[in-house]
Amino acid sequence: MSKEKVVLAYSGGLDTTAIIPWLKENFDYEVICCCIDCGQGEELDGLEERAKLSGASKLYIENIIDEFCDDYIMPCVKAGAVYENKYLLGTSMARPVIAKRLVEIARKEGATAICHGATGKGNDQIRFELGIKALAPDLKIIAPWRMTDIWTMQSREEEIEYCQAHGINLPFDTKHSYSRDRNLWHISHEGLELEDPACEPNYDDLLVLGVSPEKAPDEAEYVTMTFEAGVPKTLNGKTMKVSEIITELNTLGGKHGIGIVDIVENRVVGMKSRGVYETPGGTILMEAHQQLEELVLDRATYEVKKDMGNKFAQIVYEGKWFTPLREAIQAFIDVTQQYVTGEVKFKLYKGNIIKAGETSPYSLYSESLASFTTGDLYDHHDADGFITLFGLPLKVRAMKMQGMLDE
Repeated sequence: MSKEKVVLAYSGGLDTTAIIPWLKENFDYEVICCCIDCGQGEELDGLEERAKLSGASKLYIENIIDEFCDDYIMPCVKAGAVYENKYLLGTSMARPVIAKRLVEIARKEGATAICHGATGKGNDQIRFELGIKALAPDLKIIAPWRMTDIWTMQSREEEIEYCQAHGINLPFDTKHSYSRDRNLWHISHEGLELEDPACEPNYDDLLVLGVSPEKAPDEAEYVTMTFEAGVPKTLNGKTMKVSEIITELNTLGGKHGIGIVDIVENRVVGMKSRGVYETPGGTILMEAHQQLEELVLDRATYEVKKDMGNKFAQIVYEGKWFTPLREAIQAFIDVTQQYVTGEVKFKLYKGNIIKAGETSPYSLYSESLASFTTGDLYDHHDADGFITLFGLPLKVRAMKMQGMLDE
């Protein structure tokens, strides 16, 4: 009788490498590793050999970069989804697409379980498992870090010893470095001096995607982008797909010190955590998109969209992507994007994105209305009646409070 199969979300790091023999030893599973490529770059080098040496029967490396960009990043950009005013959801919006592909591989392989290496204190365990539950409620979920009765390793040293005891001699070391998560949109950093909010980040050691604003060039650089229905189409006159635009913006933004955020955020599990996020290209793309929206959205729509964007960010942060609420809000957002078409120009300079002009065939800006000259559409006298009615509640209350209003 063949063994039951488990699909392991595999990064190639020490934790997920140690999980392979642990799963075989404690559950007698056939372990199928699945590495989801969301743009981690060189982190994927040498994974196949590592997984096989560690005891996996198979390794999938699934490139989902374009799906990630088109179906997960862009809805967040269109929504203007920013968690707690700073975090651009780089890790959060990657988790549902990873969960989706893990389920697809599990179905293909006839697996009965999915395993992930997220810790019991973080948000990722929630995001992975809510995605799996929504798409495959019958699959078992194994989270070693929460199974403290049989997962007894509590340090890198212990994990390395465990691997070596099982014949896995890989070039891991015991050095305590930053805990990082990387994809095409961003890279996050936690640990070391960042664990104390009183400590300034050591940016010389920490930054991966770019430089600090102090070390950015002394010359500004102009950038031009065009959008159609809220989606970026060209960068500096060249037509590209979304993933290519983000890649190029990462290079430009990193060069100029754009998109470095130091935040103490509120995790879903109830604790505060401190991290530094590098999102150079994403910061530029979000700003450029918002710059164009200013021209084409009316006041009432823009006001509600801001509220919906905040709600969308919370939904994504909490791992509730595969829900009717996310679908409903995204449907609203998509309607607001029908006329977000046009060109924006800005310059990058030492951590700043400085507007340098914007145009749209659907612009609601009228120079004749906005200027100080009197045009046909606006009669200054009309403001008298408007202000009288608009301010009537204030006036009535003041008269009442001051005894000037008869009962």
